[in-house]
Amino acid sequence: MFRTNRTPAIPRSPGGGGRPGGLRRLARLAAPLAIAAMGISLATAPVAAEEAESAAFGHYVAIGDSFVAGPLVQAQANMPLLGCMQSSVNYPKRLAEELGISELTDVSCSGAVMSHLYEAQFDDTPPQLDALRPETDLVTVGIAGNDFGFSQVLMECAKRSLTNPLGSPCADYYGDELDQRIEGLRGEVSGVYADIAERSPNATVLSVGYLQILPESGGCWPSTPISRGDVPFLDAAQTKLNAMLQEEATAQGAVFVDTFERGHDVCQGSSTRWVEGLIPEDGAPIHPNNLGMAATTDFVRSALNVPQP
Repeated sequence: MFRTNRTPAIPRSPGGGGRPGGLRRLARLAAPLAIAAMGISLATAPVAAEEAESAAFGHYVAIGDSFVAGPLVQAQANMPLLGCMQSSVNYPKRLAEELGISELTDVSCSGAVMSHLYEAQFDDTPPQLDALRPETDLVTVGIAGNDFGFSQVLMECAKRSLTNPLGSPCADYYGDELDQRIEGLRGEVSGVYADIAERSPNATVLSVGYLQILPESGGCWPSTPISRGDVPFLDAAQTKLNAMLQEEATAQGAVFVDTFERGHDVCQGSSTRWVEGLIPEDGAPIHPNNLGMAATTDFVRSALNVPQP
């Protein structure tokens, strides 16, 4: 259901850098935020530190896949949920601690697809949307990457690069199929955010995009074996996926958190990259590392207009 009483996110370039600045209505604020409109954009007045303290959320639900769960990033939490491989330092846990949130329900799970929001992924993991309650006042969502099949696409492209590292064998193989996959996910993505709004009507809902995986061009074959001509092809596919997520989430009243800040891709050094390559040092291959989780926490906090502690 389209919810007209929610503040839309600030439109952003799907592949651009910078911190997200959109903000929909925040629940349970002690004092209203001043909102000034300029053109079609919304700019929110800064929240003073004392206001931020009073703006703490009561029940936060984190929904999503492995880019939320953080497999193999430092210590693992929720040991009974071994299949989900949640990190104890993923961004939901960092955010809950930094904002002083009294109750966090982190149901993110590695390998999750959108159907796992409605049905059990493992015997000991209920459907993710079951964590939502009428009183839930903050929800973050990171989903659809596995539905798109990014891991399988990257593996296929890596395999094809071995015989043509300077060409574009992956782009030749897929053609416009990846664009079609993204378009085909729109209805399901829209339904997810509509269902979240229905179950938790007073919640601030944030759709968290995917961190940049590959650079715009060049690449770093063979450490990340993607052919030179396929690097821009796959980078464009990821920006289109993020753009689709932004469009469908905001249409349902959620705020899109743009985490796609360039310069932190798998080809960067260990002190700079936010996503690990195929031979990881901190985290799972082609997944956020500790720095990536810290950066995502900052992006989400910025979207909530809460100063860094």
